[in-house]
Amino acid sequence: MLLSHQYHSPWSLQAKVLLKAAILFFGSFILFMFSSSLLEPFLTWVGQDILQLDGDFTAVSTGSGDRTMNYITLFLQVVLTVIGVLLWSYLDRKRPSYNQLQYWFTVILRIFVAFFMLAYGMAKVYKLQFPAPSLMRLMQPIGEMSPMGLAWTFMGHSEGYNLFTGFMEVLGGLLLIPRRTQTLGAFITMGVMTHVAMMNFFFDIPVKIFAVHLVLMAGFIFLIDLRRFSNYFIFNKPTSAISYYRPIIDPTYHKIIWWLKVSVLIIYLGFASFQGYHAERNLRDKRPKPELYGIWETKVFVKNNDTLPPLVTDSLRWRYLIRDREGFAVIKTMTADLKWMNFDLDSTSTQLSLYREDYKQDNNFTLIATDSTMTMEGVLYGDSLYIKLESLDLKRMRLTNRGFHWVNEHPYNY
Repeated sequence: MLLSHQYHSPWSLQAKVLLKAAILFFGSFILFMFSSSLLEPFLTWVGQDILQLDGDFTAVSTGSGDRTMNYITLFLQVVLTVIGVLLWSYLDRKRPSYNQLQYWFTVILRIFVAFFMLAYGMAKVYKLQFPAPSLMRLMQPIGEMSPMGLAWTFMGHSEGYNLFTGFMEVLGGLLLIPRRTQTLGAFITMGVMTHVAMMNFFFDIPVKIFAVHLVLMAGFIFLIDLRRFSNYFIFNKPTSAISYYRPIIDPTYHKIIWWLKVSVLIIYLGFASFQGYHAERNLRDKRPKPELYGIWETKVFVKNNDTLPPLVTDSLRWRYLIRDREGFAVIKTMTADLKWMNFDLDSTSTQLSLYREDYKQDNNFTLIATDSTMTMEGVLYGDSLYIKLESLDLKRMRLTNRGFHWVNEHPYNY
């Protein structure tokens, strides 16, 4: 037996080494996660002078968890773990067991993993992490998508799949909180996060290091009860109830902790639900659609009194104007270049300010629009433009309108 939820002494050498390695490896990961900005000069020195790496050595977050800095901290985790285990084992070689240390370390690990499982899960339940494909994404050929963009489109397409994956993550997090269900919670978390980690690896999503750490943390929690699990589910051997080790016996303390868990969980889930509900309706799929929402295809494009034909080599002529979010529009040229523009309508919806941030122009276009046509006339960056556009029928898009079918006589794989 390596580790157990029961009190036992003395411990084997393997059990001591395993616990020390887990504490140092996961503890340093959490430490670096919250203090990388403070340690930036030291991490930069390690990366440049010791590892001889090239890359971005700033600790400012870019949304990626697989930056050069993250791999430097991973290297330091391994080094600190190896050296730390050797020193700790030598200096504390006479201690027979670490029951109390294991207990409190497991508590910290359960809180850490449960927090992120609940956070990621709620972001899927309310479809914040993976919104539905935007109009611009719908106009992007699949061959031009990045692997991550393809994964985001796949996940964002189905609200039901988001609910399922989010529910499983929330379930894993919830079951990690009570001590009696922590093994089941760790088992579910390992399965869910292994799937996430594989998506991160095979779709080039830059959260690989963090996802793998969550899998390993859940695996450590599960390992403590591995013998009982294996006897029951694999070896067909009987297993009996265990007496959980408790460093604090006072029943009042445990009542307080129980009510504290319940209170914090209710507050957290209530806040996450409130925030998710409003964010989904103001920022994501259920947000109000802006005026002139849609994909508008250019039929006539006149620049400085010269009508430009729709040549796919023309980088100046517009092909589409995509209006998806309030205050913005995206212009896609004939050469597939994308131009993000501010798009501000006046109160009468007849005057339009169309500009980029570096060159603001007020009411530089006169606009005449119906449900299916739009005519724009004005000046943009010194050029006079007359543009006539027609809206595409969004109901004809298979991805967003195919829907669910119980019966399929033939695969609809287009």
